[in-house]
Formats: sequence, structure tokens, C-alpha cells
Amino acid sequence: MALRRLSVLVQKPNLLNGGSIGNRCMSSLSSEAVLESRVNWTKQLNASLEEVDPDVADIIELEKARQWKGLELIPSENFTSVSVMQAVGSVMTNKYSEGYPGARYYGGNEYIDMVESLCQKRALEAFHLDPAKWGVNVQSLSGSPANFQVYTALLKPHERIMALDLPHGGHLSHGYQTDTKKISAVSIFFETMPYRLDESTGYIDYDQLEKSAALFRPKLIVAGASAYARLYDYARIRKVCDKQKAVLLADMAHISGLVAAGVIPSPFEYADVVTTTTHKSLRGPRGAMIFFRKGLKEIDKKGKEVFYDFEDKINQAVFPGLQGGPHNHTITGLAVSLKQATTPEYKAYQEQVLRNCSSFAKALVKNGYDLVSGGTDNHLVLVNLKNKGIDGSRVEKVLESVHIAANKNTVPGDVSAMIPGGIRMGTPALTSRGFLEDDFVKVAEFFDAAVKLALKIKAETTGTKLKDFVTSMQSESRFQSEIAKLRLEVEEYAKQFPTIGFEKETMKLMRSTL
Repeated sequence: MALRRLSVLVQKPNLLNGGSIGNRCMSSLSSEAVLESRVNWTKQLNASLEEVDPDVADIIELEKARQWKGLELIPSENFTSVSVMQAVGSVMTNKYSEGYPGARYYGGNEYIDMVESLCQKRALEAFHLDPAKWGVNVQSLSGSPANFQVYTALLKPHERIMALDLPHGGHLSHGYQTDTKKISAVSIFFETMPYRLDESTGYIDYDQLEKSAALFRPKLIVAGASAYARLYDYARIRKVCDKQKAVLLADMAHISGLVAAGVIPSPFEYADVVTTTTHKSLRGPRGAMIFFRKGLKEIDKKGKEVFYDFEDKINQAVFPGLQGGPHNHTITGLAVSLKQATTPEYKAYQEQVLRNCSSFAKALVKNGYDLVSGGTDNHLVLVNLKNKGIDGSRVEKVLESVHIAANKNTVPGDVSAMIPGGIRMGTPALTSRGFLEDDFVKVAEFFDAAVKLALKIKAETTGTKLKDFVTSMQSESRFQSEIAKLRLEVEEYAKQFPTIGFEKETMKLMRSTL
């Protein structure tokens, strides 16, 4: 509607200056002929990818085939929609727009302002937020930068952060460090201390978190994870933050789609600031958002109104603090995905994500697998493989060889992130393709077959290093035969389901076989 209203107000400029002279030129020559008589590069700029760069086009076709024939189980991945990809691949990529709507450092941004403002409005609507109480920055380029922008906005250098330990399900961007090395740059610029799971239950140990916070006195506590299959108790962490006068940052990168659909509890009731990526369960383009409280915070003891001061600090930290021009094509695609997030179809999808993950978890347990925390409340499962006598790295290699994408992951008690004891898997991507509960029972069977094959290869491999395992897997004909058999079963199952973002009939691979 906005474009239709604008179309009657905006006049189309002549191709050439000079009014009637330009019109006379256009009457005798086509626009293409005029341009070709002046320059020789415009034809290439408007040619297709397949014509201009067949090498890249072929790689994209191979990736399409992988997505069609494989099982995507990495919980941080999803298949975004055609409409989002059309927006991301649009002319909105061409514009520079440092600054914010209505206050740019470049001209010609009237439509960029329009789409960014629309994206902000839709972000608040998607998460059911009052615009008088919450604001949002949609310019952050990805999740890790978004978290760092919040830290630099609200903390002084070397002030203190507490977050879930990486081997217990946390994320690098929350300040991970070892005894000998600061792995994340966050731990260089700020002092960080982890809280952890109760290893006997697999749940966050909130009692110990509270005790540690009383000693460490953090200025900010992060409630968020990348490999935690249970729900956060935001109310409990809010109480800890209140005692320490700390900011509560909820990082809902993994679960934001579930939160938007209202199928799991929202952090917004308790958090001061909320960050999220936009491409995981939310199913948008690759980007991030930072939500922050605004307006009246409290009435102090003297009866004076105290207001939140997050908005200016966070906006300044994003630009000009840590970024230049935003990625307007991404913001445009995000606006589209946020509109989708308010539809009945989206809620039904997120409900199915949870049902599928529950079915998947039960099937894995039935097959003898140990899940960290014993199950799941969200979109992912974390399998502890130690009782099977194998590690996540070797299982990941076999899974990849049979076209199942999952990722090795640390579990409590691990000492190496490169050879961890777990595998992390999730249901958002395959649910987007139409998988239901029974399909995930079948996926669990494929996983079990891959683990058994990995155990067989390990037992018959000379040498104890991962590279020895991979060499044996790739060179021994008896293993290659079993891998090929399982891969064919996986592919035949996966190919039954719709592709997302492209029609399989348009694939070059399919066209060449017709």
C-alpha cells in the first residue's frame, strides 16, 4: 500500500537531461541501444549468475542438492522462505545509510528509512511488546556482535559479566576463557565468570549461580545458551540481578522463533535487554536484533521519576561505536520474516518444532542414548555419547558422510572442544520441510545406524587420532560400502520432502536428468 500511495507522488525522471531532447532521443532508439552506444558494461551487470559466473552458479546448485537430499539437524540452522531471499537479494543491498531513520549521514534514504522503521515496528509486534516500554535496534550484523555491542554500551572496560559456561551449553560471545587462554575477545575487555549446570541433573544450578554472584558481584548476567535443552528460569535470575544491581541480558538467539509464537515462556517480562539472531528458529535472514527497555523505570525514594537510559547507549554502540553502514538488504528480509512470524501458519510450525523434538528425544532414549538433562523442553537435544564409548567428532564425520548434518558439542566434564563427548541436534530445519513426529523416529534410527558404524570404524582403526579415524573411514572399501548404503537410505527418505527456498524441478541437477 505504501508504494502504491507513493507512486502517484513520485515522478519518473528522464533517462537523459534536457526534457524534450531526451524524449526525441528515446523515440528513435531503445533504452538498451542508447546505453550500449555509451558504455559496454551494463549488459554484464544485468546478466544472470549462470551466464556471468557459472563456477559459483554450479556451487550453489551443489548446495541445493545437499539441502534436498540431506537431513539438516544443526539446531542453529533453518531454511528461510523464498520471499525473504527475494528481499535479501533485492536492490536494497545498494544503498549506504549510516545513522538511523530520519538522521542519516547519506542522502537518498527515504525508502531505507521506511523499511527500517517498518522492521522495527514488526519486531515489537512479533514479540508482543509495547512500543512505549520497549525499543529495538535492527542494524546489528549478527549475534556475537550484538552481544558485544550491549556489553560496550552498558559496561565500562573490565566490569564483570556472568554467563553459562561454554562446556555446559553457553556461547563463545558470553566471554568464554580457559585457565590458560582468553578464547573470546569478550573475556579480554571484560572480566567474566561462568555459572554451570548441576551435572547430576543437567539443569542450571541456580543456587550456585546465586552464591557465585554474591562473591563475584557482576554488573551484567547473561541468560542464554547455545546447547541447553531446557527452559531458562528468568524469574530466578531476575532476583539474582536485583540483589546485585546487575543488568539482565537475555540472549534468545536459539529460541526466538519459539518465543515469538508463544510456545515457550518469554524473557521480556524479566530482562532489561534481549538479543537474538534472526536466522535460527526465527527463520529470517542472517542478522540480529537488540531489544531494550525504555520509558519509566521506577520512582526513587525521593519521589523522583527514574527512566531507562539504554536506548541512546545501545544505538550509539551499534553505530558509530562498532559498525558503519547497516546491511539494508538484510533488514528488508528481516521485515518480511517478522511479518511471517505473526501468522497462524508460523505458530503451527513452532508448535510442531516442539512436538518433533520431544518425539526425537524419546526415540533416542529408547535406542539407549544419554541426553544431557534427560530430555528437552525446546528445539534441540544434546546427546552425551560417553556411554557409547565414542566422541562427537568421530560421529559427526560419519553423519556428514551419509548426508546428515549435525555438530559435535561439548558436554559437562569435557576437556577438549575439538574432541567433545556430545552431538547437538535440533528440529527447526526439517520441520520447515514438513517433517512430523514419526519422521523424527526414523531420523533417530538413521542416527543410531551412523553411531554404530562409527563404533565399528573406531574399533578397526589403527591409531587413536581423529585423522586416523577419517583416513580409515575414507580408504577402507568395507566401510565405504556401508556408508554408501546408509547414505542412499538417508537420501531416498529426505528427497520425499519439499525443498524450501527453491523448487527442486528448477535445479540444474534435475534439469540435466530430464
